[in-house]
Amino acid sequence: MAALDEIDMDIAEDPVLPTTELILNGDRDATVDPSRLGLLASPPSFNSPKLPFHGAGQSLKNVPTPRMPFARNQSDSHTLESSTGPESDPMDITPSTTRVVQVRVPPPPRFPPLPYSSSKTGLVYDERMRWHSEEQIERQHSIDDHPEDPRRIYVIYQEIHNAGLIHGPEDPPEAAREDQCWWIEIRPATSAEICLVHSPDHYRFVESLQHMSVSELNQETLTHDSIYFHHSTFISASLAAGGAIEACRAVVRGDVRNAIAIIRPPGHHAEADKPSGFCIFNNVPIAARVCQNDFPEKCRKVLILDWDVHHGNGVQHTFYDDPNVLYISLHVYKAATFYPGSVDANYDHCGEGPGLGRNVNIPWAEHDMGDAEYIYAFQQVVMPIATEFDPDLVIISAGFDAAEGDTLGGCHVSPACYAHMTHMLMQLAGGKIAVCLEGGYNLRSIARSALAVTRTLMLQPPDRLPPDLEPAESAVRVIEQVKRKHSRYWKCLYPKQVDSSGPSFAATKRLHKIIEEWNRQSMSEAHRMTPLLINKEALSTTFEHNVIATSNFMDRHPLLVIFHDPPVIKLEPDPITGKTELHNIWLTDVVSKDYIGWAVENGFQVIDVNIPKVVAIEDDDGSYIEDEDPEIRVLQTRELAAYIWENYIEPYDATQVFFLGIGAAYIGLVDLLGRYESCTEDDSIVQGLIGFVADTPIQSIKRPTDDYIGTWYSQHSKIFVRHGHYIFDPSRYQKRRKKWGNIIQSEAEILEDMLTHHQEDVREYLLEKKTEYEARERQASLANSFQQGLKSPPLPSGSGSRSPALADSRQGSASGVRSPKMPPLGFFTVSTNSPRLGTGSPRSPRSPLKGDFRRG
Repeated sequence: MAALDEIDMDIAEDPVLPTTELILNGDRDATVDPSRLGLLASPPSFNSPKLPFHGAGQSLKNVPTPRMPFARNQSDSHTLESSTGPESDPMDITPSTTRVVQVRVPPPPRFPPLPYSSSKTGLVYDERMRWHSEEQIERQHSIDDHPEDPRRIYVIYQEIHNAGLIHGPEDPPEAAREDQCWWIEIRPATSAEICLVHSPDHYRFVESLQHMSVSELNQETLTHDSIYFHHSTFISASLAAGGAIEACRAVVRGDVRNAIAIIRPPGHHAEADKPSGFCIFNNVPIAARVCQNDFPEKCRKVLILDWDVHHGNGVQHTFYDDPNVLYISLHVYKAATFYPGSVDANYDHCGEGPGLGRNVNIPWAEHDMGDAEYIYAFQQVVMPIATEFDPDLVIISAGFDAAEGDTLGGCHVSPACYAHMTHMLMQLAGGKIAVCLEGGYNLRSIARSALAVTRTLMLQPPDRLPPDLEPAESAVRVIEQVKRKHSRYWKCLYPKQVDSSGPSFAATKRLHKIIEEWNRQSMSEAHRMTPLLINKEALSTTFEHNVIATSNFMDRHPLLVIFHDPPVIKLEPDPITGKTELHNIWLTDVVSKDYIGWAVENGFQVIDVNIPKVVAIEDDDGSYIEDEDPEIRVLQTRELAAYIWENYIEPYDATQVFFLGIGAAYIGLVDLLGRYESCTEDDSIVQGLIGFVADTPIQSIKRPTDDYIGTWYSQHSKIFVRHGHYIFDPSRYQKRRKKWGNIIQSEAEILEDMLTHHQEDVREYLLEKKTEYEARERQASLANSFQQGLKSPPLPSGSGSRSPALADSRQGSASGVRSPKMPPLGFFTVSTNSPRLGTGSPRSPRSPLKGDFRRG
């Protein structure tokens, strides 16, 4: 080969040299030798005006074979007999003769010291792959074209050609440029190559399609999953598999820097024993197996990255126990309701046996995924795992049905995002990467996306992505689930998941339970707070031990009722190992430190309600558990607030009640004020609501029978809202409504910071209300002493123990202090059947003295 150095390379004329290798029986290279053209002597001209059409029963052997583009010395080339011939064994891979043949040799790099930058991108394309179509089958039953349209590969090739990235056969020789793609000759895959992945029965079935009648093809189409068949299906599928093989072989050998194979029909849904989902032969696994067998030293480990919007079930099943093939798939899952609808597309299917950890599914929980979600997945999962795997070859199963505009996928990935993902993968395997087309059914979208990928392969920088990419919450949750699941198999992923099979797992305990126990114990020691019984089946499991109160909360004292989320954990993992030690974990509990302690010291009784984010966990296996649905938590908070009001507040003697709602928990308190008229009456003990809102929507108070409830709520509330809350967004500005309460924009953004920043405001408000009440009570006590000095008749026997000042304290009237609201002396007595403990009715009275006779 030293003579090559003396040859003046012309981009339009590649050299044709006699091979010096003997093609021996059993030589692996013989299975993929480019001189073996397979079923047809040559492909049709790329600029043929119309594709050939084969009628029922017509043999492919009788079809005229147009001249192959770039073929040299047609008379010297030889052609194998069709595998369907009477003397041909379909599994025989040995050539009938052993003689010297001519092979095309790509030009060497112009600068040998820089082979990567000066070598070219290869491209595979052949019009014969368009012959597989629905023309004979589906159009008899359907007006619409099948999504797997033969034009898919044509529009991609034309887009690349029109961009000047490839010199086509129709172009004049002088138009060729050095910076264009290098053509990689295509051939049909042999039966031996295909059967590295598929069963012989599957191969024979596909091969038999070319001899079936139209009615038989129709019947096979109806009995298979999401696929159609044609007399040319076998040749098109064989060429697609062969194109993937030759693209990957050229990359592994170093003939090209990288390659793109514009092939169809797609392959990643095809199982070992059956076609499905538009797929006949599984092209990428076949190419991977061939390269592993042909180049055991150069191509031992293969990464298959599948960004098709559908899960590649056939690829996963092929390599599920193979430690040398890493399969990563990004796809829409939707709880197994999106095609192919199998539960093994979920994140917890990680491989088995020696292949455990080598199967990585990133299953989107919904449609509408776009650039932000895919780039985030690459940064968090794909690239860390792929880098640690360190493959010898990267193959992209490049389905473009997640592209913007593809209605089957329903996602929004841009051409620039595909380019960036390709660019990241080019950092692996020394740049040895082959892109093989899978799905993609919007012709314009796949053309633009494939062009962006091709430009990137040719070392053009990708277009910029928008600077404000932010992944959807559902996507972030999926990525975290994947990271936790695979953290046991890959050193690069954190946090590490708890191993439930370990011997120490029985001694583990979730931290939220430990914090609940610590909170009860510390509150008991500091303020003598004890748990309250929640005797309601729907609430007891969730809120058991999460409601605690000071010992005298039922007596005549001001009462502060706090509804809040659990304390916040902050941690700082080790930057090298990723481990988190206890001394680098902080617990932020502003409620206990700055609110409860202060309230008790200043004469308030307290009921503290912790709203947990999960219910009781049964059969804990150490796996990740998502928070309860926010709607469910809000509903539980409403039910709990009503239960506490009816059973622990209204029946007893608190002089004043202040509600403090923090985070989403405040919604339940707003609902309580709207449901119970006794909370907002003129003489109610409820003084109002203090709320802290960060990411929670603003809750409005509602009461269908009271048009003035918004006015009351506005006068009896302080709702602190984080500075950047959407309610303050000028583009979404709405007039402030009284039913939202007294909205106060905070300077802080984080809920814990808001609690600290406004604690003095809250303390001043509580002390002011408490002082006003005490002043009115002292005034009422003096007035009562004056009446007693005049020997007024005593109160009726059995009357309540509340001070006469209580009525005045509940008025809130702008006209000033009213006289004590008492019944006429000697006319009424207290009933022994008082419904003071409540019947669950939203209007259950708190005392017999609040009956209708007081309104007379």
